[in-house]
Amino acid sequence: MIRRSVLLGTGSALPPRMVSNAELAEQVDTSDEWIVERTGIRNRHIAADGETTATLATEAARKALAAAGVDAGEIGLIILATATPDQTFPASATLVQAALGIDDCIAFDVAAVCSGFLYAITVADSMLRGGSASKALVIGSETFSRILDWEDRATCVLFGDGAGAVVLGVEDSAEGARGILATRLHADGRHNAMLYVDGGVSTTGTVGKLRMRGKEVFRHAVVNLAAVMGETLEAAGLTAADVDWVVPHQANARILDATARKLQLAPEKVVVTVDRHANTSAASVPLALDVAVRDGRIRPGQLVVLEAMGGGFTWGACVLRV
Repeated sequence: MIRRSVLLGTGSALPPRMVSNAELAEQVDTSDEWIVERTGIRNRHIAADGETTATLATEAARKALAAAGVDAGEIGLIILATATPDQTFPASATLVQAALGIDDCIAFDVAAVCSGFLYAITVADSMLRGGSASKALVIGSETFSRILDWEDRATCVLFGDGAGAVVLGVEDSAEGARGILATRLHADGRHNAMLYVDGGVSTTGTVGKLRMRGKEVFRHAVVNLAAVMGETLEAAGLTAADVDWVVPHQANARILDATARKLQLAPEKVVVTVDRHANTSAASVPLALDVAVRDGRIRPGQLVVLEAMGGGFTWGACVLRV
């Protein structure tokens, strides 16, 4: 028997306000055609006053708990992946913990930008298998609209707000049964200047705004994502032919297409939500996963690959059987 972390339920949350490309074109020098051609994005959701990373995370967590049939009191671990926390400290995960009425559990944030959910689920997997908890909430939640330069058309059109969550449990299972089969993570800090925020507590004392060199990020993303997916599948003793679904970070439709071609994956096996939600950073993978689970595409027994790359650069992948 093998001790594995297993997926028990998924959930997601989006701010009610949806902003179309046409609405953005009224504010910055852009157009629906320009955005769709270069990114595949048509809409994004923007948080209103009073909606925060923690409130969106809590909503997604409640839905994941309901889907899993798990009471909040059973959760022993909460890991929240975010680059846009409610406060510098304490961790936004503790705000979620309090909102869920959990008096005591392990709760902390992970900061790995768009790869944050992959980092968080890898840490949770290790802690569950190690006995730190029996059930965990792993959440990706962002309010990237708060760090965008709304006069920079190259970046402000790309991002949106949202949250996604999963409930994980742990069980002893036979070879080939459900659960997380392998994860792999990477980082290369030499590329900081390609995707970063130009502020911080110990540097400027300000939050700052997002800055990105889009062409360089695109090139690295295609290479790194294809490599880490292949590496993770190999670690699980599988190949791309075994994969039922890929749930990628929703950054850009062209990156999704290029990565699928590099791995010789059929486009219809790739879950795409970037057109509806834009890039929600650490939220994008669990948000897309929840969409595909709830619409019936992803079914029990299927093999799913999660992958993402973000600022740092950081990147990673996870292979699981649902």
